[in-house]
Amino acid sequence: MRLNRRTALGLGTVATAGTVLGAAAPASAAETTEASPTTPARAARRVASVFTKHSAEAGGNWQAYVSVADPAGAPVVAVETDADRRIEAYSVNKIAVATAVLDKVDRGLLTLDQQVEVSAAIVVPGGDGIFSLDGAYPSLVTIGHVLANLLTVSDDTAVRLCGLVAPAAEINSILVAKGFPNTQVQPVANPNRFFLGTSTPRETHDLLRALVAGTLLSPASTTYLLGILRSPVAFTDGIRRTMSSDERARIATKAGWYADARHEAGVIFDRSGAAVLTYALFADGQANPEDFGATQPAVQARAAMGPKFLAAVDRIAGVGRTFRITARRPSNGG
Repeated sequence: MRLNRRTALGLGTVATAGTVLGAAAPASAAETTEASPTTPARAARRVASVFTKHSAEAGGNWQAYVSVADPAGAPVVAVETDADRRIEAYSVNKIAVATAVLDKVDRGLLTLDQQVEVSAAIVVPGGDGIFSLDGAYPSLVTIGHVLANLLTVSDDTAVRLCGLVAPAAEINSILVAKGFPNTQVQPVANPNRFFLGTSTPRETHDLLRALVAGTLLSPASTTYLLGILRSPVAFTDGIRRTMSSDERARIATKAGWYADARHEAGVIFDRSGAAVLTYALFADGQANPEDFGATQPAVQARAAMGPKFLAAVDRIAGVGRTFRITARRPSNGG
């Protein structure tokens, strides 16, 4: 694994000046009781040490890009390993699909309350999510309902429903126009259907950075998308597993799993709601590829990384716009 020693990455471009990291700390440093770092460079070294330790324990292949925000300038790169390898992103690319749909909302071509039909033919049999559990078709749902299920329970039928309003070729052209030529869905014979396609750790990281910077979508769509990814029902088996509900609310995350791949990408926010750490973690080749639960080695590794990433940046200020999350409280019906 290569740890970055050059300057940090801006949104889609390489900065010509920035913080330079020293050598990574020994892996054992991640397990110390040392107080949270107080500078972005130190936080990045802590994050690098944590990643090195737990990815090595999990084994297999890791492609990753992680950065820590620096109020004084460009983000400090903490982890950079095979960051430009174009790989199957699987359900992490559902963020990109949602981005394309919301871009059409921003341009007035779609609305979140617009309805689409869930027919028996469009349901993915046995797929992840809830649409395949309904057992009663056809039904009508809004685009907002589709996106909420796409990004929380990672509903596979929701991908096909997005294709009804944003065909594969259009999704790809929108992503290219936004500066993400490697983050592309894979078209099939039916123009309204697609496989989730490819990305690179760097492009996924940069897409998330652009999202929180407000340059990817309108303010309303940005808040909407991050609200879904930070919700209590969003993915909790990885980075957010061993956290309180308040800590989970500080993290917007999306996982992707298929075959032997276990990916996750997201953003950690400081206590004010400003983005402070962005991660794109792609992993494959670990043991137990048949295990899609919390005990798979790469998922366990991310679960160990999550609280330590959060602790590493807990005293670092984020940058840019703040996104406060609305408190969600359980209901007993009524």
